[in-house]
Amino acid sequence: MKRLWGYVSVILATVFFGLSAPLNKIMVGEMSPILIGALTYLIAGIFLFLIRQSPLKNFILDVLNHGKDGEVFIKPSDYLILVVTAVSSSAIAPLLFLRGLSETSAVNSALLLNIEVFFIILMGLIIFGESLKLKDLLGVLLLIIGALSIATNGEFHHITLTQNIRGNLLVIGAAFFWSLDTVLSKFLSRKRDLIWISAIKSFIGGLILMCILLSLNMSLRFPLRMLPFLFSVSIFSIGFAFILIYFALRQIGSTEVGSLFPLSSLFGAIFAFLILGEPFGGLQIFSAFIMILGIFILYQNNR
Repeated sequence: MKRLWGYVSVILATVFFGLSAPLNKIMVGEMSPILIGALTYLIAGIFLFLIRQSPLKNFILDVLNHGKDGEVFIKPSDYLILVVTAVSSSAIAPLLFLRGLSETSAVNSALLLNIEVFFIILMGLIIFGESLKLKDLLGVLLLIIGALSIATNGEFHHITLTQNIRGNLLVIGAAFFWSLDTVLSKFLSRKRDLIWISAIKSFIGGLILMCILLSLNMSLRFPLRMLPFLFSVSIFSIGFAFILIYFALRQIGSTEVGSLFPLSSLFGAIFAFLILGEPFGGLQIFSAFIMILGIFILYQNNR
């Protein structure tokens, strides 16, 4: 049952990550990507701090720590990990990705971002001694193939990794720093107060991006009609998603959590269909089927 809730948590987190894709697409037409990142992370941090001060705090923490006593004390080394993960996931990785995206194709970037799964598996093996069984790799492969089919719309012939090498390397660098965040976050997942951990991480990320924004003399103005999208991404795709990922890391480990990340591509396509009216046809349905099969293989092999 513990493993089941770990899988439910990470899948729900990928639903929230997928929701951010069409909402960010709407906002990026009106705001700079750095401003979007700065505001969403800051709002998420404030929201989580408010939750922590509300009567809901003890109820949420009791649910998250049911049957297991989380660590109450936070050591100096935990603060170091918190800063490293915040800087990696909220500043370095997005900046590398946005720069790389400007120098390579969207198809290439969609392919290369899935290298994050392999970075997570490798680092999980080195740092925690985690590993996937040989038969588990079939499940991971199905998830990645499904994600690539959705992200590239099946146009694999447009992938040209020998061109735009610098842009491709920047995207790979972004994948590395996002995977570093996932693996190191397992240390923090042992803490009882995951709301506070998530709030601090969000706030640090938002402050870093805001400092970058101000240092570049970029405008802070944006249309007020973007507020619902900002709050939705902040609360669900960052705030709740962070807590769910920490909980899943505690239950099933970084390797299996990272292996399920490609699901966000599927949910992103579903939300893009519902919100933006983008096509969701036979290819997407087939991709969904093989990704669900991949989840089934991973879960059954690790029960």
